Order: sequence, then C-alpha cells, then structure tokens
Amino acid sequence: MISRRRRKEEELPGLSGLIRKFCFSIRGFSEDDLRTISKYYQPYLTYVIEYDLTSILQNLVTKRILTNEEAKSYKDREDAEGAEGVAWFVSDVLGKSRDVVIKLWEALAEEIVRFPSPNINTILEEVAEGGSDLLKKIHYNHHGPELERRIKELQDKHKAALDSYTRALEEQPGPGDPHSREVSFESQYTELMIINQYTRTRGETHHELLETGKKHAELLESRTQEKCERIWINQLFRRSPGSDEPPRIVVVSGVAGIGKTTMVQKFMFDWVRDLHYQRFAFVFLFKFRELNLIEVEEATMPLTRLIVKLNKHLNDPRLREILKRPESVLFVFDGLDEYKHRLDFTQKRLCSNPEDVFPIPVIVTSLITQTLLKGCSVLITSRPTALEPLDTDRVDRYAEILGFFPGQRKRYFMKFFDSPLGTKAFEYVEQNDIIYTMCYNPSYCWIICSALRSHFTAEEWKQRHTPKTITELFVIFITNILTNHKREADDTRGTLVKIGKMAYHGVKNRTLVFYDKFEMSTFGLASLLSSPFLSGFMREILQRESCLEHTTYTFFHLTVQEFLAACYFFLDPSADVSEMLGNLDSCTDGSFEILTRFLAGLCRFPMTEPLQSILGQFETQTGHKVLWWLKERTEQAVKDLQDLQGQQARQNKKDTGTELLHIFQWLYETQNAILIKDSIRELTKLEFINTTLSPLDCAVLEYVLSQGGAVKEIHLSRTCLTKECMNRLSPALHRCHTLR
Repeated sequence: MISRRRRKEEELPGLSGLIRKFCFSIRGFSEDDLRTISKYYQPYLTYVIEYDLTSILQNLVTKRILTNEEAKSYKDREDAEGAEGVAWFVSDVLGKSRDVVIKLWEALAEEIVRFPSPNINTILEEVAEGGSDLLKKIHYNHHGPELERRIKELQDKHKAALDSYTRALEEQPGPGDPHSREVSFESQYTELMIINQYTRTRGETHHELLETGKKHAELLESRTQEKCERIWINQLFRRSPGSDEPPRIVVVSGVAGIGKTTMVQKFMFDWVRDLHYQRFAFVFLFKFRELNLIEVEEATMPLTRLIVKLNKHLNDPRLREILKRPESVLFVFDGLDEYKHRLDFTQKRLCSNPEDVFPIPVIVTSLITQTLLKGCSVLITSRPTALEPLDTDRVDRYAEILGFFPGQRKRYFMKFFDSPLGTKAFEYVEQNDIIYTMCYNPSYCWIICSALRSHFTAEEWKQRHTPKTITELFVIFITNILTNHKREADDTRGTLVKIGKMAYHGVKNRTLVFYDKFEMSTFGLASLLSSPFLSGFMREILQRESCLEHTTYTFFHLTVQEFLAACYFFLDPSADVSEMLGNLDSCTDGSFEILTRFLAGLCRFPMTEPLQSILGQFETQTGHKVLWWLKERTEQAVKDLQDLQGQQARQNKKDTGTELLHIFQWLYETQNAILIKDSIRELTKLEFINTTLSPLDCAVLEYVLSQGGAVKEIHLSRTCLTKECMNRLSPALHRCHTLR
C-alpha cells in the first residue's frame, strides 16, 4: 500500500514537498468529494487566480485542458468584467469534468513557485493535510452538531428572533439615501478586504482614517496578495494549517466606518440562514453600547441573566443546558471602543460559573480568558485605538479590516448607481487623488456616491466645477439633505447648531454614541426628537437604534460628525474657534486633524454658498480667525524649518518637512492660492529624510508647491517613494533647480 502511494507520487515529476503532497491528495478524492471541496474553496480560488489569470490559462492550454480559443475567451471576459470575469471562469471550469477540475487545482499549485501567496499556501496545506478530515470539517461547518429535539426547537426560536433583527437592519436607509437598502445583503453586500494580521500601535499621533489610507497605498504598491493573507467573514474561526484547534478568541480591528458592525450583521445574517458557521449551535450578540445601558440599571448579574436581558425568548431552563456545551457557543461583542469600561486582565477574581453574580466587565473578561465557559468562542470588534488594554496572549487571531481595494471600490460604485452613471462617477473619483484615497472606507464611499449622484444628475452648468476637496464633498452631501427637508424645518440653523455642538463634544471627548436620555437631552435635542425635520434629518445623518428602554444615535460616519462639528463654529456666534485652535497642540493623537481640515475648507465662502443659502450667513469672524491662524502657523513652520536647516551639525537625521506637510493638508482644503503663496513665500528648500510619503501626501505637496513657486531645492534622502508617488510629485520636482 505504501509503495503504491510512493509510485504515484513519483509520477508527478518537477513537483516537490507540499505541491507533490497536495497533488496526490487532490487526485484521491471522488468526483462528489472533489466538487464539495472545490465549492468550499471557490471564493478563495477566485481571489488568488485574480493575481494572474493569464498564467493559469497558459498552464491549462499546455496541459491540453483548454484550447487557445477558450483561453482567449476567458481572458477577454476578465478584461471586460475584471474580478467578475475571473469568478465566472472559476465557476465555469469547476462545472466541467473531474479531470479538468483536478488540472485547475494542479495549475494553481504550480503557481506557488512564482507567486508565493499566503492564501495559496493555506489552501494547499489544508487540502494536503486534511484528506477525509477536511470533508468532515466542511460538513460540520455547514450542518453543525446534532442537537436534541428540544434544544433544536430553542435554536429555531433563537434564529427566528435574530432573523427579525437582521431583516430590520436591511430595511434601514443609508446616509443621504432613504431607499439605499431596498436590496438584501446577498445583492448589496460588497466583500471587505480583511487581512489575517494586526500591528498594534501605541501612542498614535495621526488620525486613524488617514493612517489607514496610507497603509492602503503601501499595501497596494507592495502587492498585498503576495504578502498578506486575506480572510473572509466565514473564515474567522477556521483552523490554521498545523494547528490542532480552531481559534477561540478572535479580534477584528478597523477604523470608524470601515465596516466592523456591517461585518457582524453579515455574520449573523449568514448564521441565521444556515449559510455559514453552523458549527455554532448558538450565537449570542452583545453590543458594548447596550452593555453601557444595562449597567446603569443593574451593574452586577450572572451571565445567564445578561443573555436573557437581550434575548427575552431565551428565558428558558434549556439555556443552562446549552451553556454546558461551550464548544458550540459563540459570543459576539461589537464595538469595544464604545464601552465605558476598560477590560482589566490583571484582576485575580474572575467568574467561573454562568450562574454567579459579577460585574459585567468581569463577565466579559472571564469569557475572553476562558475562565468562564472554557472552550467557548468569542468574537470582538473594535477600533484600533481601544485595543491596547487587551491581553495579546489571550487572543488566538487578530484580523484587520482594510475596507475596499480598487476593484472592490469600483464594484461598490456600480452597485450604488446601478447605471452608466456609476462609471462616470468612479472615473471622476479616480482622477481626484484626495477623494480616491479615502474610498477605501465603505461609509466614506457611501457619502461620496451620495454627493456625486446629485452632482452628476444636475444641469450641465452646475457640473463645471467638480468637487476637489473633502470639504466640498461634504458641503454637497449636507446641502442635499437640508434641501430635502427644508420645508419641514422651523429653525434649521438652530437645530444644526445643537447637533454641531453635540458633534464637537463627541470629537473632543472621543464619543461616538449619543444616548437619548443623556447627550441628546444635554444639547437640547430631546424635545425635538418627534419633529418632522429632525426625524427626517436623523434618518439621513444619524443612525437611530433602540437599546432596551433607550434610543442611541451615532453619526453615519466619523467624518460626518467632524464636518458638523466644524460647521458649528461657523453657525454659532458664541462658539470660540480661537480656544479650539489654541488647544490643538495639546491633542497628540490626531483626533482633531480632519476637523481642522474642515475648518480650513469652510473658510472658502464661495464654495459654502449652497449651505449659506439654507442656513444663513456664516460667521465671517470665524473664517478670518482660522485663516489668520493658518497663515501664522505656516510661517512659523517655515521659519522653524529654515532654522533647523541652518544648523551645521544635526545630531539626528529626522525628517524636517513633516510638520510643514501636515500644514499643507490644511492649506489644500482652502484652495486659496493667494494665502498659500503668501504663507510659503520664504520657503526655498524642503527636506524629507528617512520618511515615507504616501500618494496622498505627494498630491497635496504638488498642489501647494505649484501655488507657491518659491521652492528651488528638495531633498528626498532615504525617503520611500513609490511609482505612484513619483507620478503625482513629478510636476513639482520638475520646477525645482536642485533635487537630491
């Protein structure tokens, strides 16, 4: 038996190690089992084949599986449809004979020599190691454990309750578009890019949205498919090759608006409809914002009561039986960054019995440390800024949501517009470096699409000036919403002042969730909750969600909150923008960065005319103060740079242009050529040493330098510049006398 297997392996010349073992394993499956495995891996096959379909087609032609004409047909379809064309190719080939399917798998295995993708490695190892166990795992994941009839009845009851929850989510309107979710998750959901790694940062000094945008650009340039292992939502608890057990504690990180909660909704949607994760007999969803409210009424309780508190239908003796099989139970905790407590992993007294009474933070910590219900699974989502307290030794898998990559961005635009207008809008966005970079974020993408739809459907004369800055985009976005609800409002400006003041309070105190009986009352909005204007406005700007006896509100995106916070200073005479700008240097985590860009952009009064026509004239003093502050800040940064450059011996070779580049981002938002030229008139030399410039940085740098024209010398010593960076920066470099 052993010698026969060796002889078969030796019949595969040129293949060694993992590839040989994989090819032997794939040939051993029956046709039905091969199709089961192929269907299971189909999305992953599509992803890795996207890297180079041409090479796969050539391989299949060489093996005489495809003719040249068939290969050309597949390639033409990819050229026309992109990723959808590759998906069609994979689906079509997997529907052919067993021999053709095996040859596709083998062609993919041979690609690993030229394209060492972590995703290919994972697939090959799972198939090579799995054998019949792989089929059992696939079956278990699809069908789950056998349950007693009485437990199955309770599971059906639980799924029915969650089904109502997921359907209610589907019916919620999106920002700026009351009809945005008239389609289901199956047709509307665009798969996010999630990578199987997370680099924790401490003491971050830049706005998280901008940092992720830079990371995106770097990953694109370094060919992400070669270096990062992509994972899909239904892979989060999948066992890694070589591991005996699947991960129990999984943390998914991502910046505001990147799609963490949407991912959880899709997760629940798939589990309720028996599509994925049936290995979990019960999934319990908790939102940290809900835990905040529960603790106001009842600070301590047992786990069983906490579950029933949010799942009334589980007030049943059978719940205790369910918890006796923790390996088939999953706890989902969404939004750690919204929790008012820090999870303390240093405390010695933890909970070990689901019937024992403990503070809720202790119960959560006990589940993560497996002190409570050892063997259960836990999924936590959070913004990166809230992950520092987590005990890394307790987490089995960190995953990071990167949002949309270029192909996904384009698919999103096509789904949003569902017309040729989608192509027109996306082509415009591709040409705008600033706006395109931010399209990695799904919520931001939605705002851009909403603004551009009204722009591109307006009369031709209104399209002469397309928005260039994020401030211009948000002016269009908010103007559209106010226009739709203008007749319903008694005091539009007064209402916007209150909402803007609350938004600024949130930015200042890092608050994303606002409660009806707390913040909404404090800022005078509680009495307006039932008014037609505010209810309409909230549907399009704020997400409303019922939690127990409370209602919570969150802005559709952090940048919407930041924009309205900036508007507050231009609408309320009592708002002191000088104090805010004076305290800017004390903010070291970058949380005011985009708010400050909006302040600079709103100073350009011709651009804000649509808003002023509805809200009334902006406070001109605010604009004067912001522009004067910006001019002084720029001139001081130029002077500091010159003083540093004048020193003959510098102890460290740090990048002296970083602070100025930071200010250039604000100057760009003003689109004020006179201000820019006047502010940097003394700047003749720029240095970027030992740093990395993103394409976004280079686009801003080129624009500002093109307005100033005084810079004659640029030093880029040991500075990382990608090809895309060079393309965007080249006009500025050509105008310089000296380039190092």
